[in-house]
Amino acid sequence: MRKHLLATLTLLAPVAAHAETDEAVWVNVTAQGAIKDRLVYFAEVQPRVNDGASELRQLLLRTAIGVGVSDAVTLYQGYARVIDYSAGGDQLENRSFQQVTWNVAKGSWGELQSRTRIEQRFVEGSDDVGVRLRHMARWELPLEKKDRPVGALAWAEGFVAVNDTDWGARAGMDQVRLFGGAEIPLFGRSTLEAGYMAQITDLPAGRSRVRHIASLTFQLRH
Repeated sequence: MRKHLLATLTLLAPVAAHAETDEAVWVNVTAQGAIKDRLVYFAEVQPRVNDGASELRQLLLRTAIGVGVSDAVTLYQGYARVIDYSAGGDQLENRSFQQVTWNVAKGSWGELQSRTRIEQRFVEGSDDVGVRLRHMARWELPLEKKDRPVGALAWAEGFVAVNDTDWGARAGMDQVRLFGGAEIPLFGRSTLEAGYMAQITDLPAGRSRVRHIASLTFQLRH
């Protein structure tokens, strides 16, 4: 794990050195739980304050219904509404997505989880449908010996656009997100995931942007 992390940071160092930069605060409030038997749901609200953590630039509303096909694997169908705010006019996007979550393995070294998502992106006022593939690997490690310990948390997610669109998407690697922080118990089974996220985005004309993000995710479980 440590060797892979060092290798990733080495590869990203030249990108960060020649990239545009920004600071942001992203908050995610997610409610999730069982509906009946193996039928589950989640619903998210995500305000994102960018531009030096000074302006609300994006609001994302996402919900999905899933079914557990085994104790380790759950399949979801979902919908997201994304509002991008800008001085030139807001961009409104609707997304349909399919998702697979997999609890890969667990041991004294922690717990490894996987999430794969395929999105169909519809931007209002445009004709093309953008298709994007996302994959996340997530690692958790309890730091205390008790029922609900504080834990170390790290994850990485890659985004790949499948096609070009008339609203600006370009086929190929879209962005990478890297997170490191802590998972903190709240009430019941709910938790707060707090830490630092780096968002590395591919921009036109061979440019890139590294956004340094203070990330707070409230996981409200019932």
